[in-house]
Amino acid sequence: MPLSRTGQAARRLAVVALLLAAAVGCGDTGGLEGAGSTPTAQGPARLWPELTPASSPAFEIGEVNTEVVKGVKVPGDDIRRVNPVGIVRAEIAGNPGDYDGARAPYRDTGRAMTGCAKGPGHGKCPVLRPYYRDLTGDGRDDLTLGFPLRPGKTTAVRVYTVDKHRLVQVMAWEDALSGVELAGRSLVIRSPSEVAGYEYRLQWTWDRDQRAMLLTHDEMLRTGPRKHPRQPSDSGTGAPSTSRTGPPSASPSAPPSAPPSASPSAPLSASPSGSPSVSGG
Repeated sequence: MPLSRTGQAARRLAVVALLLAAAVGCGDTGGLEGAGSTPTAQGPARLWPELTPASSPAFEIGEVNTEVVKGVKVPGDDIRRVNPVGIVRAEIAGNPGDYDGARAPYRDTGRAMTGCAKGPGHGKCPVLRPYYRDLTGDGRDDLTLGFPLRPGKTTAVRVYTVDKHRLVQVMAWEDALSGVELAGRSLVIRSPSEVAGYEYRLQWTWDRDQRAMLLTHDEMLRTGPRKHPRQPSDSGTGAPSTSRTGPPSASPSAPPSAPPSASPSAPLSASPSGSPSVSGG
């Protein structure tokens, strides 16, 4: 039976009384308090709306960087059964101008490969310890390799997967390294910046449509303390995102940097005998 207007009014008054009592009770026991004034939100301002949007890139920067490794077989499609030293030797054989000869830019790396009889990470072998993790999401391990490019100060970082029984390089980069990390299906490279107190942080993430590790984040982050305290009028939250405009080395396999912004990442996940991070220089 529906309530009369008088009954509805009485019910509303009872509800209001209960709400007021609850509010007073919360105030007595440390309820929510105002945090003070907050900055006025500002939306993005579009500049030069009269410009016609570009339909094609101005430069070829090689966003999708994949290559079948010739001469290297994958027994049982198991990447752990592939010799990492053999992979680096295959790259050197494919680029003799970079490694062979007195004037080759990476001649010392080429010469040092003779010290790899005991495998990567031993003695004077330039091939760093390999790391294995499923980066492509197919349930199988992929391989992350690194080796210094001597006599310079850069280090090559490569990622390999197995596709159709072939070893495929799906990411390549050379840079001076502060650290390398694996986070989920991403690989993050930290490099020193020419600006004191900042570093570059680049993140590659597997893209199943392109079947490659794409450079999805490229930013410049503060690592040291601020020289001046933040002013009250400062509405920023940190260092501006700054993309590098060119490749760090002369190697043709190193694509220039691409779009901005990134996120922090988890430490490098190693193979059972590996260490938690890789550094080079």
